[in-house]
Formats: sequence, structure tokens, C-alpha cells
Amino acid sequence: MMRLLSRLMALFCSLTAGATLAGSLDVTVLDDSGKPLPDAVVFLDSAPAKRMVKPLTGVQVAQKDLRFVPALLVVTTGTAVSFPNMDSVRHHVYSFSSAKRFELKLYVGTPLEPVVFDQPGAVVLGCNIHDQMIGYLLVVDTPFYGLTNEEGKVSLHDLPTAASTLRVWHSRLINSAQPQSQAIQVDGNNKTQTVSLKKLRK
Repeated sequence: MMRLLSRLMALFCSLTAGATLAGSLDVTVLDDSGKPLPDAVVFLDSAPAKRMVKPLTGVQVAQKDLRFVPALLVVTTGTAVSFPNMDSVRHHVYSFSSAKRFELKLYVGTPLEPVVFDQPGAVVLGCNIHDQMIGYLLVVDTPFYGLTNEEGKVSLHDLPTAASTLRVWHSRLINSAQPQSQAIQVDGNNKTQTVSLKKLRK
């Protein structure tokens, strides 16, 4: 009996040797005056996270009432995004951002081909006809991301334990192409972190 138990324990250990405990992270984001900052994108980069990332499906950024809807969208790398025009006027959607340069010339309805966002980074959207239309699309190379609420808070769960980089992005960053980053070690415990974003536009 003891020999059988020993074998079972050895088998269990061999099966679980590569497993890691899942961690969680509660983040509070503040602006440069110490006030809670809503609509900040918080995401966690790591080697295991990159291996887990998959493109999203059925994603769109509409043009409605001369606005981009949603005004901010977060997608994973490789995601195809459609840009339906729900207005009665034509739009000319474009971006000159280094993460993705594209142009959808004057159109109504929905273009036949979606735009594939295959590189991580911030993409600023505009309309060549309506200058007041501005939208943002952030492409991340991780499945672990979220938006802060009105209290500047967001929680990330089921994180792989690894040396990671916590990144925070907001459309008010003066350099919108560069999220604020800091190293963090994720383990099997719940962690809390406060991030104060610097160099924000008023």
C-alpha cells in the first residue's frame, strides 16, 4: 500500500510540476494631481501572457452621430476591426500612428475588409472630413487588461506567475505612443498597486 501511495504521489508531482499559481492584481491609477483617473488602460505584459494572447472576434468601431463609438477600444494583437458608418453622411477614416497606418476613403455602410491590427501600440483614429472626430484604439500583446472605473480602479485576475511589466495608458498622455511602465513580480497572491501617471494633457 505504501509503495502504491508513493507512486501516486510521484505521478501527481510530475503532473503538477509545470503548473503555476494564478495571481491577481488590484490597480489604482491617479493623475498627476493625485485624483482618480477613469478610462485608463491597465495591462500586464509577460512572456507567459504573450503566449496566451489570441485575436478577438466580432470587433467594430462605428461612426455614429459624428463620433467614434466606442471612443476608446482595447484589442489584442491580430484582431480584425470593422468600421461601419451608421451616419447618413460619408466618412473617411484614417490613422497615421506608427502602430497601424491605414485609410478607409469616403464611404457609407461597412467596408468589405476589416482592418487587422497586428502590432501592439496606440492608434489614434480620425476622419478626414470631420476634424472633431477623434478615437483611440490600443493594441496590447496580452490577454490581461482592463479599464479603470470612475474611482480609478481596475482588477486583473488569473495572472500567470512571472516577472511582468505593468503598463498604464491614457489618451491624455502627452506621448500617447508610450504607456507608463514598471516592473512587477506576479505570484499566487492578491497584490495592490497604485500608479500615478505623469505628463498628462489638461
